[in-house]
Amino acid sequence: MSTVLVLNSGSSSLKYQLVSPESGEALAVGLVEKIGEPQGILTHEVGDDETTRELPIPDHGEALRLVLGLFDEVGPSLEKAGVVAVGHRVVHGGTDYSQPTVIDDDVVAGIEALVPLAPLHNPANVTGIKVARELLDVPHVAVFDTAFFATLPEPAYTYAIDADVAKEHRIRRYGFHGTSHQYVSERVSQVLGRDDLKQIVLHLGNGASASAVTSGVAVDTSMGLTPLEGLVMGTRSGDLDPAIVFHLNRVAGLDVDQVDNLLNKQSGLKGIAGRNDMREVRSAAEAGDPAALLALAVYRHRLIKYVGAYAAVLGGIDVLTFTAGVGENSAPLRAEVVEALAFLGLAIDPAKNAVRSKEPRVVSPDGHQGPLVMVVPTNEELAIARQSMAAIA
Repeated sequence: MSTVLVLNSGSSSLKYQLVSPESGEALAVGLVEKIGEPQGILTHEVGDDETTRELPIPDHGEALRLVLGLFDEVGPSLEKAGVVAVGHRVVHGGTDYSQPTVIDDDVVAGIEALVPLAPLHNPANVTGIKVARELLDVPHVAVFDTAFFATLPEPAYTYAIDADVAKEHRIRRYGFHGTSHQYVSERVSQVLGRDDLKQIVLHLGNGASASAVTSGVAVDTSMGLTPLEGLVMGTRSGDLDPAIVFHLNRVAGLDVDQVDNLLNKQSGLKGIAGRNDMREVRSAAEAGDPAALLALAVYRHRLIKYVGAYAAVLGGIDVLTFTAGVGENSAPLRAEVVEALAFLGLAIDPAKNAVRSKEPRVVSPDGHQGPLVMVVPTNEELAIARQSMAAIA
């Protein structure tokens, strides 16, 4: 058996999975939280068995050492599991990296050079890479969130600002969640047995994004230079008038960092309804809370607008797919969005839509002749594992 250890390094966290690319099975799943805080938390799951440790975890190096120790202590043994590569999720690859890339010193330097484009994410990704390369003597592969959207046509990725300024500062649409959008759109094609589909994929989690994909190639996506643009999210505003930033500076006296914090961490569902968990917002709305009702309405409106726009970009639609935490689990949201899009020929079967499953499935009525609605669970870790294996083959 050959496996890949998939690492996702955040600023104060380290998520990991030991994955069999061939079977798709996750042999172990874990999370290290509160790195650098007085008391860190490490959770390691193997099947139904969970091991939790609370102790100081000063840095990512110690975090990974503890993780490797748990693999030795409670299993599965990385040596016996046949780890052949470590796959790293890297948020931003700019225009330099459009494929999974075997990591060497030059690649590390290249990812560091992209820090100005992703100051919240790439530094942590680089830290995880450096630590893992020191501790694990196998090939390391970077899989970039932006890579799937390297195919965007120029009109889709170009912002209408001064061309010289845009070129100098690398301002364009990059898109994010690309690993998920690629995995899900490929699964749709596999399930339906067609590779010529016009697809719209809605990745709806605490972060949310939409993509337009034709014959497996991405042609548009909602996130832009950063993950802030596009859909309403848990704590991010999504689309807004850029002049709001100037207004907040001039009238409210907010500086750049304060506006950044406002739009990325205090907006979206949280900004309107005071909570960013869709389940809590839905529950409050059902209890009649006006702010929660408004938040849901704004969230739906943005989704409906994007699906309509992408149907126009694609010149039609064959499949609308929901994925990620909210997309996979909120049957009411799926029903509401599809009902509003009935003019596109979309329809949903209430009984099918109510089923909870980890399998890809069509939730349109039997015999439906129009575009299909699907729910496809995403699996970014498996996608990273498989792309890492392909990169070292």
